[in-house]
Amino acid sequence: MTIGNDRDAPLRAHLLELLDGGAAHLGFEAAVAGFPVDRSGDRPAGLPHSPWELLEHLRICQRDILDFSRSAEYPKLDWPADYWPPSPSPPDGRSWDRSIAAFRQDLRAMRDLVADPATDLLAPLPWGSGQSIVREAMLLADHNAYHLGQLVVVRRLLGLWDDSSSPASSPPEDEG
Repeated sequence: MTIGNDRDAPLRAHLLELLDGGAAHLGFEAAVAGFPVDRSGDRPAGLPHSPWELLEHLRICQRDILDFSRSAEYPKLDWPADYWPPSPSPPDGRSWDRSIAAFRQDLRAMRDLVADPATDLLAPLPWGSGQSIVREAMLLADHNAYHLGQLVVVRRLLGLWDDSSSPASSPPEDEG
């Protein structure tokens, strides 16, 4: 989607970059690439979450933030029960791919909301308590970055991460 020539175009561009990952954050695609689905329910010793639990938590929370950003009629979830899957393993062999597809779709929807020049990024959401789209987009980017980092740690501990091909192993681009 084109950002347009509105006064908030630079802010929209920065938010879109945050949502996409990269720069200082690992992107979603890199974190889930090549994951062996048959290992998605494995929990490393001493850690509380499996890759499946982290993926589903990312999907559920992203959807919650998106729903809240779009409407006062969003379905309110109960913490923590509604924010985590009931099992460390997916219910069937297709659940991993469905969760990834839903995450991508919701991320696109949040990106579309942010990129739309008709969206007032800074206006308080009428149904909130001071939240704005800019705040929700930053919250989403921050939450995703945190849990994608956890997913990489879990993958490393399970022996399922190749640091040599990781974007995180590359030096940061010179921004000067």
